[in-house]
Amino acid sequence: MEYLGYFLSIIIGISLGLIGGGGSILAVPILVYLFKINPEQATSYSLFIVGITAMFGSYSHYKLGNLRIKAALIFAIPSVISLLFVRDFIMPKIPTVIFSLHDFEFSKNLVIMVVFAFLMIVASLSMIKESNPREIIKGDGFFRIASIGLLVGFITGFLGAGGGFLIIPALLFLGNIPMKQAIGTSLLIIFINSLIGFGGDVINGSEINYRLLFSISAIALAGMFIGTHLSKKIDGAKLKPAFGWFVLLMGIYIIIKEFFLL
Repeated sequence: MEYLGYFLSIIIGISLGLIGGGGSILAVPILVYLFKINPEQATSYSLFIVGITAMFGSYSHYKLGNLRIKAALIFAIPSVISLLFVRDFIMPKIPTVIFSLHDFEFSKNLVIMVVFAFLMIVASLSMIKESNPREIIKGDGFFRIASIGLLVGFITGFLGAGGGFLIIPALLFLGNIPMKQAIGTSLLIIFINSLIGFGGDVINGSEINYRLLFSISAIALAGMFIGTHLSKKIDGAKLKPAFGWFVLLMGIYIIIKEFFLL
């Protein structure tokens, strides 16, 4: 199963490089089901894998002139605050077993995976749905971007997912930023959020298998370079629906696995 996990790790990077998001939402299921890592611990691994991959991706987009630093900071600052709040104060207070009924345990790990599955389904539907041209929201756009930054920080803190599927629409429709620049800026935001979150976990004493972590990250990075190269030739928006269907199937699988294949 680990070999399949390494293969799918390439997709994490390709997705991030090609469409600026989506890959991070695959990281936790891959870590949990194929590498047999505890779900809560997998969120820490995911933060590093996604963060380091997004760092190289954002640098590539910087060289192409696709970064909006101001928009990234407006988004990232409130996002980092909510992320650290979740990982330092909320996650440690959730009991390992929330409640049990007969032989069924409603555990912290179950909550993480089920919430993750629903997030995958919501994200997949937004990818599958054809986006029509719409009027850009102006005026208080940056305030709205900061508000969505708070939400993304909460999601990233709880699930270890970058939230690219929320970041890109916010930059497009609220920040009046073109698609290619929204992708590059999204990667910079994901990098800032993810590595600060991972650093907080290390400081708080999370156990990390660095050999495994670096191996998966290296493969995801290779995928990122492939995705960034492909983005120069392929319109990522055209591939979003197909990737969305894949994410939808994985979300449904997680729900079935957690509730019916115990």
